Amino acid sequence: MLGRKDYTKQELENATAAVDKEVAAYKKLAKAVDATGDSKAQRALEAFEPLFSNSMVLVLDRYFVHRLRQVTGKDGNPLNEVELLTESLMNNDGVLRGNNVIKFVPDESVLKLHIGDRIRLSIADFDSLAKAFLADIKRKFRARS
Repeated sequence: MLGRKDYTKQELENATAAVDKEVAAYKKLAKAVDATGDSKAQRALEAFEPLFSNSMVLVLDRYFVHRLRQVTGKDGNPLNEVELLTESLMNNDGVLRGNNVIKFVPDESVLKLHIGDRIRLSIADFDSLAKAFLADIKRKFRARS
């Protein structure tokens, strides 16, 4: 697959719907676990949350994995933040690593993580990141019909 400089409206809608569905399912599960009052189930959910949320970053990235650098840019925007997170989750044992191309500034990022931080996202973290990422995709990749 060659790099992509645009995505269809349908591709964007499909990705957004899938991510929203996963987040809603997790929140429904969390509400059900909380309602039980079962402390063992609540601890299990707390341990599961960062695993699920981190995995969802990989899912989010995959929908748009072939995006071109000339469109994403080299600043620390949400698209590049997801790229760094994905690379770090897959190839750096979940510790945020920068690279020589992206000019990542933690205080300007969605999650405010620093290089060297362990990546352990909450569902709220992922939800914020996904919203910013998808808005940036829509803006920069000028979805065609």
